[in-house]
Amino acid sequence: MPLAKSTLSFPPSPVRLTKKNITGVLSENSSESSSSEEKVQNTPYKMENDNFEFGIGANGTGFSIFLAERTKKVHFIRHAEGTHNVASRNAGTNAVLVDNMNYWDAPLTDAGVEQCLELRCHLANRSSQGRPFTHFDLVIVSPLTRTLQTAQHIFGPSRKPGVPSFLSPPFEATSLPRPQILVREEARERWGYYSCDGRRKISEIIKEFPDFDFSAIEHDEDVFYTKEREPTEHIKDRTIQFLEWLNKRPEKCIAVVTHSSFLRHLFMQFGGDQADTDKSILQRGTGNCELRSIVLCSHGVKDGRVLRRMTQTSPKSDVFPDKKANMPSKTNNKGEHKADTNVNVTEDLTEL
Repeated sequence: MPLAKSTLSFPPSPVRLTKKNITGVLSENSSESSSSEEKVQNTPYKMENDNFEFGIGANGTGFSIFLAERTKKVHFIRHAEGTHNVASRNAGTNAVLVDNMNYWDAPLTDAGVEQCLELRCHLANRSSQGRPFTHFDLVIVSPLTRTLQTAQHIFGPSRKPGVPSFLSPPFEATSLPRPQILVREEARERWGYYSCDGRRKISEIIKEFPDFDFSAIEHDEDVFYTKEREPTEHIKDRTIQFLEWLNKRPEKCIAVVTHSSFLRHLFMQFGGDQADTDKSILQRGTGNCELRSIVLCSHGVKDGRVLRRMTQTSPKSDVFPDKKANMPSKTNNKGEHKADTNVNVTEDLTEL
């Protein structure tokens, strides 16, 4: 079956900055031609360069210094276009996804698959760590079908669970091992209310992704999904809980395939001391199959903390999406997501 023509829904790339005293700016090769600069400017992968850091240190210096061993590069990827994205876009409202089992754990569209293949090609030609391509030590993925499919098309086939790297086929045409793909419940989308954010049984899903490592998933059934939206404070805490777990991993270059609302609630908690432009870049909405790279730095003060288990929410949610379901989408006439750093987050059409 031929793939549908891809319609990428990436937010606009951040503009190049020339002002002094603004940190977090991506450096570009000054020898590039104007046409190639324009191409880089418009690419949806603008933030993936390895040479940037977000964060401003104490005492007004405008810098942050961390011990190298406490840092790791984390490349967050939102899932590609799903059938639920098309449904809500066509209907002009997310209400079409409420109690609609046709979109339970929604899969990718053909256009979404093509988006994955484009990103896979980009990573294969993206310089990183002295190599002419980007290689990941580990891939973490949400257990929902659309994120699993996204990871499969971008990174697959993966190294089988329990198989040592020297017995696994190499990554692409290199001598490097394939990354292990580890499924973690903590990385799933904000759950509840919208059927697309429920997940199928793991015993059903695992048959479709036999090379993925599901050993950390504790429940076959989706015990977390509720009729009400996951409370804001709960998902914000869950994203930090995920970072605490990620920080304890030994790998230094990690990809995380997850969801837009998860990412928004994560990034909205950071950037308060940064330049406004940096903050808006970090906190803006994510498009389908967008790659957003950050440097995770542990201060070391909580490294001895015992990791917390993921918990279910309280019965009462602080978000009532039905009151907002028919509000206009926060998109411009080009379908591009407009940045919104409002702390009290309600998902719009581009966020599920």
